[in-house]
Amino acid sequence: MKKIFFAIAFCIASFLSIAQNQTVQQLQETARAFMRQGDYANAILVLNRGLQQEPGNIPMAKDLAMSYYYQKDNSKALEVIKPLLDNEKSDDQVFQIAGNIYKQLALVKDCEKMYKKGIKKFPDSGPLYNELGELQWAQQDYEAIKNWEKGIELDATYSKNYYNAAKYYFFTNDKVWSILYGEIFINMEPQGSRTPEMKQLLLDSYKKLFTTADIVQDNKDKNAFVKSFLTQMNKQTSLLSSGVNTESLTMVRTRFILDWYNDNASKTPFKLFEYQQQLLKEGMFDAYNQWLFGSIQNLAAYQNWVTTHAAENTAFMDFQKGRIFKVPQGQYYH
Repeated sequence: MKKIFFAIAFCIASFLSIAQNQTVQQLQETARAFMRQGDYANAILVLNRGLQQEPGNIPMAKDLAMSYYYQKDNSKALEVIKPLLDNEKSDDQVFQIAGNIYKQLALVKDCEKMYKKGIKKFPDSGPLYNELGELQWAQQDYEAIKNWEKGIELDATYSKNYYNAAKYYFFTNDKVWSILYGEIFINMEPQGSRTPEMKQLLLDSYKKLFTTADIVQDNKDKNAFVKSFLTQMNKQTSLLSSGVNTESLTMVRTRFILDWYNDNASKTPFKLFEYQQQLLKEGMFDAYNQWLFGSIQNLAAYQNWVTTHAAENTAFMDFQKGRIFKVPQGQYYH
C-alpha cells in the first residue's frame, strides 16, 4: 500500500513540476508578446510573476531587465541584471544588457570594468569586444581598435567589429583594411541600414588608395598579406585612366582577383576573395560591382544599368538572397 501511495505521490509531484514549468514558459511567451508591442509595464508584471515561480530563470531575468531598460527605469534594470553578472550560468548577452544599462546611467568606468570582466569569462565573444571598443571610442580612447581587431580575430562571423574597424582605418593612412573590412561588412549585412554608408566608405577608400603617390611605399612595415594586396593593386593602376569609378573598379578588381589566384591563393585563403572569384566564374561580378559602387556613385546610371542588364542583375540578386556570407575562423591576416 505504501509503495502505491509513494508512486502516486511521485506522479503527482512530477505532474505539478511539469505544469509549473509550462506555466513559466507560457508567462515568458506572454511577456515577450507584450515587449514586442512596446507594452513594457505589462511585460514587467508578467515577468515578475514568472520569477516568483522560478527565481533562478536567467532568460526571464534578462527580459525583465530589458523591459525596465526600455521603460527607462534604469535603476530597476541594474538591480535585476547585476546579480546575473556573477552567475556561472549567465551568457555573454547578460553583459551586453548590463552595458546598455550602465551607459544610460553614465557609469562609464563601471561599464568598462564590467565589459572586461565579461571578456575574461567569454574570451571569444565578438559582441563584447565590439561593445567595449565603442565605449572606449566614445571616450576618445584609441585602444578601441585593439578590441575591434580582437573581436574580428576571435569571432570572425560577428559583423559589427568589421564595421567599426573599417571606419577607424578610413581616417588613418591604412586604406587596405578599410577596404577589406568594409566590403566584408557589406556582404555580412547586404540589406542593413548601415550598408549604404559602408558602400560610400568603400568607394572613397579606393579613391584614397589610388591617389596615393605610390601605394606600395613603406612596405617594410607591412605583413606578407598586405604587401601582396598592395603589389597586386599597384599593377592595375593603368586601368584607371578614366578615374576611379564603377567601371574602372570592376576592371581593376577583376584583374586583381585573377592575379591573386595565380600567386597567393594557396598561401593565404581569404573568404572575400574566394567570393569574388566565385562571382567572376558565374558571370555575376559586373552586377556585384554595380550593386557595390554604382548604386552609390550615380544612382540614375545604376538604375539604367539594372534596366538594360535585367537578367544579369536578377541572377545576382537571387544568388545573394540565397546565401549567408561568413568568414571562416583563422583567416586573420592583420
